[in-house]
Amino acid sequence: MAPGTEDKVGPVFAYYDRTTRPQDMGVVGRVLLSYEGLYLHVIERKEDPEVSGQRRGLPAFQAIAEAIAPYVTPYPSYWQNPSHSVAKQFYSWVPEGEVSPDREMTVIVQRMKPGTEEAIARVFAESDAGGLPTETGVTGRWLYSMEDVFVHLLEQDRVKAAAVRENHESMRPAFAKVMADLAPYVSPYNPETWQTPRDSVARVFHRWTAPDWTPGD
Repeated sequence: MAPGTEDKVGPVFAYYDRTTRPQDMGVVGRVLLSYEGLYLHVIERKEDPEVSGQRRGLPAFQAIAEAIAPYVTPYPSYWQNPSHSVAKQFYSWVPEGEVSPDREMTVIVQRMKPGTEEAIARVFAESDAGGLPTETGVTGRWLYSMEDVFVHLLEQDRVKAAAVRENHESMRPAFAKVMADLAPYVSPYNPETWQTPRDSVARVFHRWTAPDWTPGD
């Protein structure tokens, strides 16, 4: 993504989210984020398109692609068609039982050693099997890869997440173990600008949720 073009890309989606009905194509929410020259598009669907058979996005997909073409380019070296811009999900975890409807999403971007998805998934699986996710209000975790890019989509109970930020020290040993276990496979995306874990968090520049849809529909 061309640096500083969020104000060009965001309005394109805002226009089509407002004037078309993405929900008719199964899309009920989207978040656009940027990070160190990367453009990330998180799409929320009513159900997995692999199950529903509905693979299309907005009816105006071609118009959107043409409008944002001056500002974004494909990332993977093997890119030949739009499907190659979809990151591969290699791990997911959600807790059992009900979760708070008041949730927030964080997208963390790092470098990864290509081909280490299985090892990274194992680290998170071991951690998620313990009490850390519940203590920190994690309501969902999804891990994605695209060549050397590692994307960690984290959903948390908003109140618990705020409490953890206020009292991060009490969780430091548990977080430190996860980071140490990941160290052979994961590193900052840009070591020159990275100072703390917060520097790995992508910035939201457009968010849309279908006005006639609520979780559980």
